[in-house]
Amino acid sequence: MAERLAVDGGVPVRSAPFPRWPQWDDEERTALHQVLDSGEWWSMAGGQVTAFVHEFAEAHQASHGVGCTNGSAALEICLRAMDIEWGEEVITSSYSFIATANAALLVGAVPRFADVLPGTWNLDPSHVEQLITPRTRAIIAVHIGGEPADMDALRRIAGQHGIVLIEDAAQAHGAAWRGQRVGAIGDMGTFSFQSSKNVTAGEGGMVLTNSEDWYERCWSVVNVGRKPGGAFYDHVGLASNYRLTEWQAAVLRVQLTRLFDLNRRRQHSAAYLRTGMAEIEGLDMIPGDPRVTDDACHLLRLHYEPRAFGERTTADFVRAMRAEGVPIGRGYIEPFGSQAMILRETAKICGRLGLAVPEDGPWPVCADICENGLWLHHAMLLGDEADLDDILRAAAKVKAAWAG
Repeated sequence: MAERLAVDGGVPVRSAPFPRWPQWDDEERTALHQVLDSGEWWSMAGGQVTAFVHEFAEAHQASHGVGCTNGSAALEICLRAMDIEWGEEVITSSYSFIATANAALLVGAVPRFADVLPGTWNLDPSHVEQLITPRTRAIIAVHIGGEPADMDALRRIAGQHGIVLIEDAAQAHGAAWRGQRVGAIGDMGTFSFQSSKNVTAGEGGMVLTNSEDWYERCWSVVNVGRKPGGAFYDHVGLASNYRLTEWQAAVLRVQLTRLFDLNRRRQHSAAYLRTGMAEIEGLDMIPGDPRVTDDACHLLRLHYEPRAFGERTTADFVRAMRAEGVPIGRGYIEPFGSQAMILRETAKICGRLGLAVPEDGPWPVCADICENGLWLHHAMLLGDEADLDDILRAAAKVKAAWAG
């Protein structure tokens, strides 16, 4: 007889919390005190932001970096650096955080949404190519969950059509595609240091590039339209203030020193769970792309099959797992191109310009992931094997209770 589930009044698999995030120690505390005691709290006067930008760019094999307020702003900065015009189009993933679409809308561009691949949940290059029109200016490739998108195919497409390729690496700190760190594989790449990210100061962002021209343009957008090396009151372009702070950079410099060690722990845990989950029919870790040589493992992505669990829904499974003490999540629950706000704002832009509103869907793979996709946050991968075994035990327990 199957064990009674916690959601039905049974005893949960675990009551102890999983490892917390963010993680810190006296190194972050010391770094903050150093900024305090220096009296230089502004990035234009202090040295923390300059040092962190250099260290982060070097860690990602990029020639240039520009620190900024957050990852959402970083995407917008890239598009503003392009001088993108109203009504021009930006192709991106149908499965991503809202900031990816917002960046286009906030500069008056029309976002176009491509479906994703079932094995990675990243952009489907064949659909990207179908969406290209004479108004297409950029592709934003989202490295979802920390796994790089197919940068070979996307670089080829962008190059053939003269389109700017931007990497949204908000979840992919330290990830690599065929041995090359993400962020400067395309023309520009953006990162987030929001509280959930693998490197964090609560907020913060970065743009990386190997291009001197894109660096200068992005730097200008971040610094109220000044030119690098120019006079303080010489504003060569219209821009706002998106600067990173000394406080954030001091913390981020410490966080960066731990990134690759922690990523290796996450990868080890992901491999351990992959072996265990192979025994649980209907709960599958996505296979990933073998050309990815470093996965940041920001999110462990699972696909749930209701038929293997007595036709119980994904939402039912999430409730049952959480009751067992495993904080699993569903992630994005609707393809971007179906969201009311995006449709409304896109229609406003197109209406002002007398353009037809593009129709990109349907997105069958994305729709299935939104319905049946699951996430485990990277902090859970920093536990020991006993913690990982509890995840497997909880899933097996739910399966036994429902599959009979």
